[in-house]
Amino acid sequence: QVQLVESGGGLVQAGGSLRLSCAASGRTFSNRAMGWFRQAPGKEREFVAAINWSGGSTPYADSVKGRFTISRDNAKNTVYLQMNSLKPEDTAVYYCAVTFTTWLVPPLQSTRYGYWGQGTQVTVSS
Repeated sequence: QVQLVESGGGLVQAGGSLRLSCAASGRTFSNRAMGWFRQAPGKEREFVAAINWSGGSTPYADSVKGRFTISRDNAKNTVYLQMNSLKPEDTAVYYCAVTFTTWLVPPLQSTRYGYWGQGTQVTVSS
């Protein structure tokens, strides 16, 4: 059974940093794109960042560009999200996801992702 387990969320002051991890088990995803999405209270889930199988393509949402960095370790079946210069508006539940198929450029649409984690809460205080 496929499982994605996120960790690393928590409470941090504005300007601080957090590193999220998402470990996949049950099968290998080394040839799939992996992504991070987030959902704030009362808002729809939105794309944050994604990475293709080789790490050579890493699109970001404009709101996090220059502050967040996505990376992956295929040997560990794990994707990471380094979040720096955090702002209160980054507060949300963060989800990792894996695409149904292989993509050269990772998709931004959540409907392209077939496996999802349970989410980890990130709260940024002002």
